[in-house]
Amino acid sequence: MNVQIKSLYCFVTLLEVGNYTRAAEKLHLTQPTLSKMIQRLEDNLEQPLLIRNNQKVIATEAGRMLANSAQQIVGQWHRLQEELNSLNGLQTGQLRLGVCPMMGEMIIDLLSEYRKRFPKIEVSIVELGGFGAEQALLNDTLDLTFTALPTTHSQEFYSHNLKGYPLLACIPNGHKLEKSEAITWAAIEPHPFILYNDDFSLTKLIHRLSHKANVELNIAAQSGQWDFIAAMVEAQMGVAILPKPICDKVNSDKLVYRPLSPNLTWDLALIWRKNLPLTPAAEGFINLSRELSPDSPSM
Repeated sequence: MNVQIKSLYCFVTLLEVGNYTRAAEKLHLTQPTLSKMIQRLEDNLEQPLLIRNNQKVIATEAGRMLANSAQQIVGQWHRLQEELNSLNGLQTGQLRLGVCPMMGEMIIDLLSEYRKRFPKIEVSIVELGGFGAEQALLNDTLDLTFTALPTTHSQEFYSHNLKGYPLLACIPNGHKLEKSEAITWAAIEPHPFILYNDDFSLTKLIHRLSHKANVELNIAAQSGQWDFIAAMVEAQMGVAILPKPICDKVNSDKLVYRPLSPNLTWDLALIWRKNLPLTPAAEGFINLSRELSPDSPSM
């Protein structure tokens, strides 16, 4: 049997993306090349690994078994390569970094400084919601990820707390809540609510705190795009809760923002696995993060 690690990496990536076209783009391969690699993998293992249809690829039982082992093999190979690269004094290597789509502008200075200090380290950035980022860490397909606290698998991760930003109620002009100086969960309950996708850590935080206040939110729509959420509020489809940096970026005269009561913050952190050794590239990133952003207290 001759199975290449690159083939395993392509197989894992295909399952993560769920689509041949997008996986081929991510891997910088043509779709026929990717298809041939997967077919060769199935031939070598003498097992069908995927159920194919026009919308999505799904792993067979053999495919799921292979995926579990392949993630570990690819992760171990990645760390071995990085340890060998470190013999050159962190001059070459790769950092696999997860970033929440809403966080880009809040971490750009850190990314820029890392690039200046380690120009030959390739930073591979994957955009994921909080839950997806945690799963990628657990599956060893990321070295580090930015996320919002609290995490779902807190016992599995170390974290470096970055900064907390106020969360504000986002309300369309003329809405009855506009007259309130601060918005309570009880005040939100009667109104349609625009929420983030279930993959977002902020979604889980909002659900947890609203349930703690004995409030059942009236979810009108969900989205992973903050600008689309703001547009839905503008269109009077409901109210939403947005981090202050996002509110500042929206800058719409059709919206008003009010603090929440009690106050609520969006606490950002850098997290990584407890039970896996850090690659030198990842350790360098954490050290730089601690240098530029000393630990902030979480909520």
